[in-house]
Amino acid sequence: MTVAKMAKLGVTYYDRQNADDGYTLFCAFGAKDVWLIDMEGAIVNRWRMPYEPGCHALLMPNGNLLYAAMAKDPIDMGLPVEFSGMGGLFMEVDWEGNPVWQAEEPYQNHDFQFMENGHIIFNSFHPNGILSEELAMKVVGGQPQTEVEGKIYGDSVFEIDQKGQTVWEWRAADHLNPAEDILCPLENRSVWPYINSVWICRDGNILLSARYTGTVMKVEYPSGKIIARYGRGKLAHQHDARELANGNILVFDNGNHRHSYEPSYSRVLELDPNTDEIVWEYKSNPPSDFYSAICGGCERLPNGNTVICDSWMGRIFEVTQDKKLVWEFISPFLGMKKGTGMINMMWRAHRYTRDYPGLQDKNLDPARFPWENQLYGPGIFLLNS
Repeated sequence: MTVAKMAKLGVTYYDRQNADDGYTLFCAFGAKDVWLIDMEGAIVNRWRMPYEPGCHALLMPNGNLLYAAMAKDPIDMGLPVEFSGMGGLFMEVDWEGNPVWQAEEPYQNHDFQFMENGHIIFNSFHPNGILSEELAMKVVGGQPQTEVEGKIYGDSVFEIDQKGQTVWEWRAADHLNPAEDILCPLENRSVWPYINSVWICRDGNILLSARYTGTVMKVEYPSGKIIARYGRGKLAHQHDARELANGNILVFDNGNHRHSYEPSYSRVLELDPNTDEIVWEYKSNPPSDFYSAICGGCERLPNGNTVICDSWMGRIFEVTQDKKLVWEFISPFLGMKKGTGMINMMWRAHRYTRDYPGLQDKNLDPARFPWENQLYGPGIFLLNS
């Protein structure tokens, strides 16, 4: 990272008239805190967790925090580095961090959502999804001889109830088409198709982002049948595919291995599922100023703005429909990751409006955290700006 990009921390820009007011939730990789900040960058809540995050956390409508904790490092489980992003332990804690519920899911990875019925749906590298030798031989793409001990892990998706019992399971090996769901030739043949996000659509069906095939899949629930694929030829190792209120699909397009001679860059796309065409796009100017090779997230806000998580740079920012920057935050929180050192990287960030049910009747006074705000709150980093 250059000196210029390290020069500013905290909230670096805030257009009060055009930003969508609310609170932003995030946690740093390699650390054990989950933070909730206001638009000024003041800390209004802090959850001190017993484990660092495998991926991210969500604020539930009841005000509790649902967290995917990394109880065991994937490397310690004998899995290669591309299996990072695994949680392994779901934890629900209340506003003060007191335990409410937990469930062990050792192979949970990358994403999860809570459902209206109280269940949790998540993607997994579960060994039950490992491809048969016959199917593995049919999978096209990927670098030769890069399987995991000769095997390809097929992604799974699980739905569990509040007792931690599986009530629904989907396996890539049962539904993908080797001739159609082709791996990027520059990636390992370790996982097929490398699902990194799960989203429940308004019709009850499920969107899955398949990173290694550069597509977003729509899965019929509960049959598990793949009923649509989006973004082929447009997406490059994307994350965080989600359905918008207008029925379109918003997705964080990371930009790895693009089929062109352009410099590497990320962008956020809105796709029309009826035509599979791009109807809105955000990228930086120059494009290379915004690039997160891994992770990343995007959320459409009620006023039409989009909050974007530039994961690798520890940066969260908000843009309008006409792509004007209206809010930016650079995380000052560092964590230690094996093989990387100290980083301010985060998996994903979430913006909650002031009227979000989970925030009602909660104490959001920054004065509750005097020490934290003295170190990281508004104004602390002005000397560096």
